Formats: sequence, structure tokens, C-alpha cells
Amino acid sequence: MLEYQEVTLRKATPDDKETLFHLITENQEWTRFNGPYFPYSPPTPDEFQTGLFERLQQGDDTLIIEYNHTPIGTVSYYWEDKRTRWLEVGIVVYSHNQWGKGLGRKALIPWITHLFHTLEIARVGLTTWSGNPRMMVCAEAIGMKLEARLRKVRYYNEHYYDSVKFGVLREEWFKKYPNLSEKVVK
Repeated sequence: MLEYQEVTLRKATPDDKETLFHLITENQEWTRFNGPYFPYSPPTPDEFQTGLFERLQQGDDTLIIEYNHTPIGTVSYYWEDKRTRWLEVGIVVYSHNQWGKGLGRKALIPWITHLFHTLEIARVGLTTWSGNPRMMVCAEAIGMKLEARLRKVRYYNEHYYDSVKFGVLREEWFKKYPNLSEKVVK
């Protein structure tokens, strides 16, 4: 379990299954910002159980974001190229009534700190698109640097958008957050 300010990151328990399934499938406003140019359809209960929920229970690469003792989203990481230690993080706050409160920042700070402490990596990346301005503000607010902007490579709703890549190096992270080394890992 990782904690930072009012946010907790944790593995899922069997009791979370119904709550999380409804969170992801009931109101799908979040899909408008989470790479909507990729095909998406809501998971069936079985697909959810054997896919995302199983990963959340294992807690290796994906954790629940909890705020006020209620699940609101997930953080994750994936290898762009494990051989070269190129790692990317992801975050989704499914609960749209929690947007705009800085909870994404409060979730990414302990998550990235944890990744630097547990993985042999020099950099953490985050890729979004210009149609998600809140994610771009979030990345910069936590200390990530704009590293690349691939112009007009995402076509969605008859408009072109940019792919936007942010990153932070280990030394930059711990210079910005020198006191987080032990605080967030519980």
C-alpha cells in the first residue's frame, strides 16, 4: 500500500470487484480522454475478472487509486521496451466527479516514487494526447518534462491531435521530492 496526502494506492481485494466493475462501466466519460482514438468497448464481467481485475489483485503493474476510502481509478506501468528499461506510466480517474481536484497528481507522485525505488530504471515516461489538457498539466505539475510532441498523429472526431510525451529522470525526481523515499512506501 502506498499513501500520499489523501490518496491511497493499493491492490484490489475480492470485495472490490463489483464496485470497480461499476466504476469502469457505468459512466464512461473517462473514455473521451483515455486514448479515444483506439477502439474500446466495455468489458463483460468475465473479461473484467480475467483481465484488469486480476492484474489489480496481483498489484504488480496496476493498483487502485482510493480517495476517502473509495476507489476512483487506477495507476499502472508498462514496458515500452523492457530490454532497454524504457518504462511508461498510466493513470485513469474513472470517477468524473473527482476530476479537477489534483487527485491524479497525488496518485502519480507515490506511484512514480515507488517505481524508482523498486525497478532498475533511470526514467519514467508518460504519453498522452493534446485532447487531454488536464493530463498535460498534471504531468508538468509533478515535475515531468515535455520531451516530444508528435504533431497531428491522433485523428479523432474529424480533428487531428498531437501525441505528447513527458518524462522524468530519477535524479530530477528525487531532487524535486527529496523526502519521499520512505514516506510513501508502506
